Amino acid sequence: MNKVKLSIVFFFSYLISIGQSDNGFHKSLTSPDTNYEINISKKLDDLGKSIIKYSVNYKGKQVILDSRFNIELDNHLNEWALAVKDKPKGNWMDELVLTDFKVNNVSNTWKPIFGERNTIENNYNELVLTFEQKASSNYKMDIQLRAYNQGVAFRYYFHTNPTGIYYHITEENTEFTFAKNTKAWFEPWAQGTYELLPLNDWPTESERPLTLELENGLYACIAEAGLVDFVRTKFKLSDLKKNTIKTALYESIDKVPYFGTSWRVIMAADTAGELIENNDILLNLNEPSAIKDTNWIKPGKIVRDISLTEKGAKAWIDFAAEHNLQYVLFDWKWYGPSFTFDSDARTVDIDLDLQSVIDYGKEKGIGIWVYVNQQALLKQDFEIFPLYKEWGVVGVKYGFVQVGSHRWTTWLHESIKRAADNQLMVNIHDEFRVTGEQRTLPNIMTVEGIRGNEEFPDATHNTTLPFTRGIAGMGDYTVCYYDKRLKTTHAHQLALSVVMYSPLQTLYWYDTADMYEREPEIAFFDAVPTVWDDTKILNGKIGEYITIARKSGKDWFIGSITNNDARDLEISLDFLDEGSKYKAIIYLDDSGVKTKTKVGVKEVKVKKGKKIKLNLLASGGTAIQIKKIVD
Repeated sequence: MNKVKLSIVFFFSYLISIGQSDNGFHKSLTSPDTNYEINISKKLDDLGKSIIKYSVNYKGKQVILDSRFNIELDNHLNEWALAVKDKPKGNWMDELVLTDFKVNNVSNTWKPIFGERNTIENNYNELVLTFEQKASSNYKMDIQLRAYNQGVAFRYYFHTNPTGIYYHITEENTEFTFAKNTKAWFEPWAQGTYELLPLNDWPTESERPLTLELENGLYACIAEAGLVDFVRTKFKLSDLKKNTIKTALYESIDKVPYFGTSWRVIMAADTAGELIENNDILLNLNEPSAIKDTNWIKPGKIVRDISLTEKGAKAWIDFAAEHNLQYVLFDWKWYGPSFTFDSDARTVDIDLDLQSVIDYGKEKGIGIWVYVNQQALLKQDFEIFPLYKEWGVVGVKYGFVQVGSHRWTTWLHESIKRAADNQLMVNIHDEFRVTGEQRTLPNIMTVEGIRGNEEFPDATHNTTLPFTRGIAGMGDYTVCYYDKRLKTTHAHQLALSVVMYSPLQTLYWYDTADMYEREPEIAFFDAVPTVWDDTKILNGKIGEYITIARKSGKDWFIGSITNNDARDLEISLDFLDEGSKYKAIIYLDDSGVKTKTKVGVKEVKVKKGKKIKLNLLASGGTAIQIKKIVD
């Protein structure tokens, strides 16, 4: 049983009269380790308007300069405005008065069903500021702030009101102001390419998480967490304030109180790798699991059958059983055309006895997944999910889901719950990205929202992804191996199975089972797990190289990749247990090997403190399995 320490201190001495004309204040909040400090205040701007601002420091260095909290409501649709003879001009928040604040401290740990670590620390200090609308005290809004050791987060929270009238949120223009010469890893869409840009002249909005390089040497990330019953946020540049990024809601939203917006997250670190190691903050900002019985949720490795034939499917099942893979996917069109409401996902529209294949998979210990496009899901998920459970299907891959709007965000999460009710795991493809909600709905095994091997990116892109998209968590990169369109070496692809975290790890994308010619290095894919007890970033530089070590049981797995340039790296094994002996099996690019993949395998004995030198070819990589030797 986890011990939970929860202390709540109420401060009543700072109650301020609603009728007071000047409601200035200043409050500070620090993280438990005191590295983060967030300051919030109300002060006059250059135009004489009273605005609420915040700033963030990390280890005494500025991360966020004075920035404005700003969420806008359509006054004409709100009761508080109707009660005012002279309708307020300007932003709704200009009329807010601080009436109360509370300080909380929470410290506990919890164990995820699967993750990049087996234990997650949830330790934060919290400041909740309650405001009333000056014109009408019936309408209240909180700004909730949390300071973790991993970062800071805040959101707007709207209280109920006597009339029960909804709030019509037209915009959220929360600011993130950085020092000059800050640069961001700009990405125009969730499966886009990255470009390091200054904070000016962006061609469009940028995806989240957004990783930044600060002039003072720090790295930072701004992200979104807890997007469940709200609209997606991206980031855009301010038209009015230099070096400033603003939140950009997908659309306006109507919500009946009480409710909170999604969390806005700010992380900082001395190295870019620490941002990856601290991404549990996104999980902590979501609710605990809503699924009581989770025994049927089983991470693993999956291949897909693109032949949609019984022969091809059974060949993959045989391969999966031989190579410690857990699942086979029937990809799109098995039930007919996907992009139409006229198709019927209750029927098999190909020359295949699907039930026979499912039963064959069960005999071999291999589970079967099926692809279903959004049209059929929207039309039929109430019907097909119970049917798939009856057939023995274990998971559904959602295809081409719509993202961003309140309608589709809400529908998607409700559909995932319906899948869970029928003990179906879920893989969501195309533009969707998780914001930590896999903690609440752990049948979400992976999602796309990543430019992976469907589009054959180059190695430089792959060395950017972990520091950017990887901060969001699980990503179905669809690791490929034999296809001649690959722009990396084969050892690079082996290493990606460690570098790219995905509890449902897709391997051999675009490949077929008969491409395998007993290449010895396939033993690494056979052995590599998909969930981890610990994760450490050993080295890395965004867009150049990265080395990640992940622990499973007593063993460690290491993936190291470089960009389009060759480089030599040295990694220290200081993370191994003191006094224990290990065997390292190293898989590396080797042009002298007489296989089509040109990957060599060597074994060396290692121990804590030893260093391993890596000679990485251009677009290359190295994969290592370190096994503890039991005497």
